[in-house]
Amino acid sequence: MKFAIGYRDAPGGEPFSAVVTDYREAVAEVYFSWSGQPSGRPNAPATDWGAQERLENELRKIRRLGVKLDLLFNANCYGADAVSEKLEREVCGILERLDSLGLLPEIVTTASVFIAELLREAAPGIERRASVNMRLDSLSALDYLDGRFDSFYIRRDIQRNLGRVREFADRCRERGWKLCMLANSGCLRNCPAQTFHDNFVAHSAEAAARRTSPEHSDPTICWPYYRDPVRRIEFLKGSWIRPEDIRCYEGLVDVVKLATRQHDRPRMVIGAYASGRFDGNLTMLMEPNFSSLFGRESWIDNRRFPGDWFGTAADCATDCRHCGRCEKVWRQVAGTSARA
Repeated sequence: MKFAIGYRDAPGGEPFSAVVTDYREAVAEVYFSWSGQPSGRPNAPATDWGAQERLENELRKIRRLGVKLDLLFNANCYGADAVSEKLEREVCGILERLDSLGLLPEIVTTASVFIAELLREAAPGIERRASVNMRLDSLSALDYLDGRFDSFYIRRDIQRNLGRVREFADRCRERGWKLCMLANSGCLRNCPAQTFHDNFVAHSAEAAARRTSPEHSDPTICWPYYRDPVRRIEFLKGSWIRPEDIRCYEGLVDVVKLATRQHDRPRMVIGAYASGRFDGNLTMLMEPNFSSLFGRESWIDNRRFPGDWFGTAADCATDCRHCGRCEKVWRQVAGTSARA
């Protein structure tokens, strides 16, 4: 299994290229956003003048390793600029800059059909990938995008259902497309606030300049939801796939994305999935990482999952009927740090 990992800027810390070097055999792609561009994650502080230089230097090292580069234009919203000449100039300008550095990406991932169409005309040699933020959950959705995109992220909320994944994989093979998935999202499955949150993140630079509501400034529902320990069982019903179960997707998925752009321990994440094993608190592999909120009483010991976990959990939370299986597993895996 090959992985795509997200570039994480760590000024003063371990260079990201060092992580890629050590796991070169497992890493197929490194995805990154351009400084100052909205994406699926908040922008770096505008005062970090060295961020762009560090990015370019790290990309050079990663390119020399033979790892593909994936440039992100995956913001959920570009506002009034969504179909503008301004955005067109920005996209083309960034690609020209990367080309001048010898760093033209092999892939561009976007949630914008405008950008996808622009790339088809301006840079036909670049693979156009439909972002996970597009939430593609039907074969019809793939067909509608035929010609605009070359590869697709399956909606993470359905990816535990191997039957559905196989249908997507078959369609992609028929059409010559690639199928990708995101393995370590800590988000609530079928989160009703995802669109709101993704739009907020796309405008995070503007939001930072506004005076926020002192009591209602959290754009998520997961963090407030999980403050109640009784509700933390919902974590088991998420879309994440354990490192031990990623092998089930061999032959179906071409590339597995690992969310590491904001993770403070990207080496741990790629190490776990590359080896297919993790002996710690499962929440620590996810982005967002809820381990600080869950604490010791809700430590989720990855070693204690039952052997049939993946089979019984597949697709069960699409429309939860509270059958009691998750409660049984929760009692087995949660709050076990003292026994580790």
